[in-house]
Amino acid sequence: QVHLEESGGGLVQSGGSLRLSCTASRGSLDDYAIGWVRQAPGKEREGVSCINSSGGTAYLLDAVKGRFTASRDHGKHTVYLQMSNLKPEDTGVYYCATCWAGVGQYDYDDLGQGTQVTVRP
Repeated sequence: QVHLEESGGGLVQSGGSLRLSCTASRGSLDDYAIGWVRQAPGKEREGVSCINSSGGTAYLLDAVKGRFTASRDHGKHTVYLQMSNLKPEDTGVYYCATCWAGVGQYDYDDLGQGTQVTVRP
């Protein structure tokens, strides 16, 4: 089992950018597909991305296409989520997690503790 940690959240104005980072506090994430899940206040969690172990983006939520980019750096053992042109509806807690293709959707597990992203109008 891998234990994941997120960093990089914060408060930004609409149209701003943030880069989230995901590392492993125990174990290595290099051999896992790693994704990002977010949860907005009062809403269910939704999968944002999933990047496979070789660095290819397997999944990206339609609402963030063209604005978010998932990537990974094996040398730094880190997975990133570059978020640009942020909108207030992107506000929420972002978790990194292991991910895989389920039935009709991507599934996530081993969520970290999350990092807060707040986008002001």
